[in-house]
Amino acid sequence: MLLDILFVLIGFWLLLKGGDYLVEGAVSIARIARLSPMVIGISVVGFGTSSPELLVSIEAAWQHSSGIAIGNVVGSNIANIGMILGIVALICRIPVKKESMHVDLPFMMLAVVLLALAGCFGTIHRWEGILGFLLLVAYVMWKVRDSRHHPDQEAAASLSAFRQFKLGGALVVIVVSCIALWGGARLLIDGAKEIAMTLGTCLGASPTEMERIIGLTIVAVGTSLPEFFASVSAARKGQTDMALGNIIGSVTFNILSVVCIASAISPIHNSADGFLVDYTVMVVISFILYWFSHLHHALVRWEGAILLVIYLLYLGYTFYV
Repeated sequence: MLLDILFVLIGFWLLLKGGDYLVEGAVSIARIARLSPMVIGISVVGFGTSSPELLVSIEAAWQHSSGIAIGNVVGSNIANIGMILGIVALICRIPVKKESMHVDLPFMMLAVVLLALAGCFGTIHRWEGILGFLLLVAYVMWKVRDSRHHPDQEAAASLSAFRQFKLGGALVVIVVSCIALWGGARLLIDGAKEIAMTLGTCLGASPTEMERIIGLTIVAVGTSLPEFFASVSAARKGQTDMALGNIIGSVTFNILSVVCIASAISPIHNSADGFLVDYTVMVVISFILYWFSHLHHALVRWEGAILLVIYLLYLGYTFYV
């Protein structure tokens, strides 16, 4: 029990430090490559924080476990928007720029709708996975090219307060930070699992009941912890563009990278079984985020509270069912 508590504490420390240094390294890349914080958030930070989902889904694809491959991504996307973005919006107001409203959020919603449609047909084929991944590559390449041709001077000025790494050092910092985030999430999940199982036994709950509860809470939220700590760290450092870009990028990468690579390795069968409500919630909460971004050109506290409440209601429904 004491060892498990130690794992949880070390996991939290790795997540905190990993999130801080990931933002620092990403800011250095943004300055060196003359890219906006939003582009770095969508690409480098978004992909880096999606690595736990990628590893889990690829392993599930090899083992033909469609429920894990799909549930991991859909549950993580709902948590990213509802829980993480909701909490970050409660901490501070998140401005939403025109490009995000007209390009990045619509592209994210396109990916969400494509996953829901493909999933509802029952099988996500290899060719669909390959096309989806190529779509992601084209999108990222276009974002990088557009950012270089239309630099955001205001955003670039906001990066001057951060420490500056050279290119090689920034890349090392980003890789080590992603490893720290992934390792911290694993330690936290494993430690929390054992603590929950021990407490459940003391309270008279069966191992089967506790495994279900742990799967719906600790594991589902655990793979979203890197996004959470990276986004909170970015918001705390005044990089709200990067915080928003991280979530948009993570949701987009979860679908067009994680699901598409997994389905390209092995077609995902039975992708509709038991996921109708989850697909619906994922699509609806994405459109609510898009609507909120147009109300004030920002996400404000009461909107963050609504996103968080939606996530908690979804979690409660999952427990009830």
